[in-house]
Amino acid sequence: MAGASDLTVGSIPRHFQKMALPIAIGMIFTTLYNVVDMYFAGMISTEAQAGLAISFQSFFILVSIGFGTNAAMAALVGGAVGAKNWRRAKNIACQGISFAVIASIVLAVAGNSFSRAILGILSEPGAYQDSAISYMRVLTLATPSFIVAFAANGILTAQGDAVSMQKAQIAAFFANLVLNPLFIFGVPGLVEGIGFNGIALSTVASQTGVLAFILVKVFRSAAMDGGPSSFRPRRDSFREIIGQAIPTSSSMIVMMIGAFIVQYYLKGFGPQAQAAYGIGLRIEQMLLLPGFSLAFALLPIASQNFGALEFDRMREAFAFCFKAGVSFMLLASVALWVGGRFAMSIFADDPEVVRIGGDYLNVDGFLLPVYVMLFSLNSALQAMRRPMWTLWIGVYRQIVGLSVFIPIFVFVLNMNTWGVWYGIAVSVSTGLALSVLVTGKIAKKEIGGLIRNRIVASRNPTH
Repeated sequence: MAGASDLTVGSIPRHFQKMALPIAIGMIFTTLYNVVDMYFAGMISTEAQAGLAISFQSFFILVSIGFGTNAAMAALVGGAVGAKNWRRAKNIACQGISFAVIASIVLAVAGNSFSRAILGILSEPGAYQDSAISYMRVLTLATPSFIVAFAANGILTAQGDAVSMQKAQIAAFFANLVLNPLFIFGVPGLVEGIGFNGIALSTVASQTGVLAFILVKVFRSAAMDGGPSSFRPRRDSFREIIGQAIPTSSSMIVMMIGAFIVQYYLKGFGPQAQAAYGIGLRIEQMLLLPGFSLAFALLPIASQNFGALEFDRMREAFAFCFKAGVSFMLLASVALWVGGRFAMSIFADDPEVVRIGGDYLNVDGFLLPVYVMLFSLNSALQAMRRPMWTLWIGVYRQIVGLSVFIPIFVFVLNMNTWGVWYGIAVSVSTGLALSVLVTGKIAKKEIGGLIRNRIVASRNPTH
């Protein structure tokens, strides 16, 4: 249909350029969006920065179902588009939106009810814990905007449209840049500001605008012309979406549990360590953008070709993503080793925060290529309709590995915050080894091999 990109024909590198560049630009502005939040929190206090760091991780758990639904829509709608089954594409798209709406309402209520208990585990009583709880309660109002927008964007990326979300994220960044100081400090002599909670209120307002724009683009897309609409929940469709979404969402939750584990061990080193980790993560995210955008672009490209039974093109796409992503990340690693402490000093005046964050970024420089390889393998598993394995690999890397290796470095070897960073490094590296083993075996069965065709077999994936 007109308006949808056919990723089963044409140059693979050109498809990556078309998909990955808008994704990267959008992710840059999303990361800058978070950097703006951290900057204005720093204008308030170090405690506010620490509160923002732990509350953001908690909120991330709430919206993780949105990431899963995004991946489900990219894989399922993408497979239907690749098979030229437009009726199925529309059915899955409509059901995905319904699923996202229901899930977002349930999670918003749950998040507001349990935020105090969750944040109490991650922090010591005091100013930054109180700030985090108050911030989180306002932020939960944005839950539907995030989750439904993620699901809708999955429908667009399945059709080769990565530009719409890019535009929305750029607009959201500039809105946040204006609304943050307005809500925090108010207008002198006219409106009084609400302080730290203004950062959360700015997020609610700007992300609601993103949702409205993305939904308009979805309803004008080719996939929504494939037959009659049906948003009434259907058990079989929901079961299929959940089967693809829950492993990915659970993987995101596991990732956040991993962050909680890190923060749990950091809390004994004070709010400076928590703030340093929060700032360091955002700097890391900026440098990971080129690699992550390639890995995210791989999913719709591989999904359409999996639906079309074009397995050689899947292998070509994976190889290109792997090589280009690692090359970009090696350059980013050098940037971290050279300028990590300077980058920290931009967002923090506290010398202890700069020192601890600089240590984290020095270790993290070795992990950037590893992260990109992991995400590329995850996209390959999702495209082959085997997302459950991304969950089990994540459980090892984010829960088992961190729970075993961090205590060894911190308590047995007495390495303080350095021990936390080394524990992360060992967990991520061994997780990559496991992912390579698992994905290679699945790819051999499903498409004849991830790198080369080792078997000649006729596959007939469900469309």
